[in-house]
Formats: sequence, structure tokens, C-alpha cells
Amino acid sequence: MKDIFIVGSKGIPANYGGFETFVDNLVSRQVSDQLKYHVACMTFDKNAKHYDYHGAECQEITVPNIGGAKAILYDLRALDWALAQIKQHQLRDGIVYILACRVGPFVKKYVKRFHQYGFQVWVNPDGHEWKRAKWSLPVRKYWKVSEKGMVKHADYLVCDSKSIEAYIHEDYGQFKPQTTFIAYGADITATPLTAKDAKVRDWYAKHQVKE
Repeated sequence: MKDIFIVGSKGIPANYGGFETFVDNLVSRQVSDQLKYHVACMTFDKNAKHYDYHGAECQEITVPNIGGAKAILYDLRALDWALAQIKQHQLRDGIVYILACRVGPFVKKYVKRFHQYGFQVWVNPDGHEWKRAKWSLPVRKYWKVSEKGMVKHADYLVCDSKSIEAYIHEDYGQFKPQTTFIAYGADITATPLTAKDAKVRDWYAKHQVKE
């Protein structure tokens, strides 16, 4: 049995964005019985819940609602939770999978501690957060420094974009990063609806869509 701790998702069932949808599908569509997922979820409630979701252990991590910095604090507290679980249950040779590059300045010490238990640290670097206009200049600078730290110290990087994988190797080649590209999945189940169904016609009419 391989234990996999996932840090960086706001929570499952998914009600937020891409990472949450990814984690939800990862655990709800699990095939192998040789994997055990432990998912850290963020909450502002002091009464953090511990629950099961499709066989995954989910633990809410309480953080104060302090703006953008709450995500950094959540990651750090979630990593502390993962370490505590590993120690308490004497787990070995698993994976800690961190979504996004928020805690680069702090990750080196965590990687060292996880390695003591045979755990690898994997990172999904997400996108170019340091380029996004919604962040102030100091925050964008932090994102870039943090990204560098995450790439440098991660054992493995899972990129959901070929361009991001190429960027990691171009900008951080000195660290010889180990990467792979895994595209986001998609639900390709064919719809039973036809163009003549009332549901389709009503939707077309509501949104003023013409064939």
C-alpha cells in the first residue's frame, strides 16, 4: 500500500476550481486498491472536520481568512499535518504531492523531513502565477522566488501543460528537474440528448443560440 498525501486543494467534493476537480476525480475514479489518498482541505471553521470521501481520508486544515497569505499558511499547516500522520502511523515510502508553488522558501526543510520517512515530494507547478496581473509586484516577485525553490527541491514535477514543462527545463535547467507531462482529463461520455429534446431546445432559446 502506497500512501499519498495531497496538499494544495481547497477541498473535496470539488466546489472551486481546477485543482479541486482534479483531486475529486483522482479519488472518486480510483482503480488500484494499492493506493491510499490523504487529502488536506482548507477551512475557516475552528471545528475542522475529518471525513471519508470515496475511500480517501480528508482532513480540514483551519486557517484565518487573511487574504492571499491564507493559502501559504494552509499549505504549511497541511504539510505539518502530513508529517504528523506519517510519524503517528509509522508510514513509509509514500508521496507528498503539493499543488502549486506557494511555499518555496520553506519547502527545503519539509523535503528533508519527508525523506527521513522515505517519502518523495512531488509538485504540480501550475501556471505562470508570477506573471498574473491580479497580483501586486511584491507578490509576483514572491511567486517567482517560491517557484524556484519548489522546482529546486522537489523530487518530481508533474506538469499539466507541455509549455509549462518546457519552461521548467529552460528556466531551471541548472537543477536538473525530473518532470513528466500529464494532461488534464476530460469526461468524454456521449450525451443521450438529441437536438430535438426539449432540454436542448429550451437551452438554445434561453441563450439565444441558433444552429
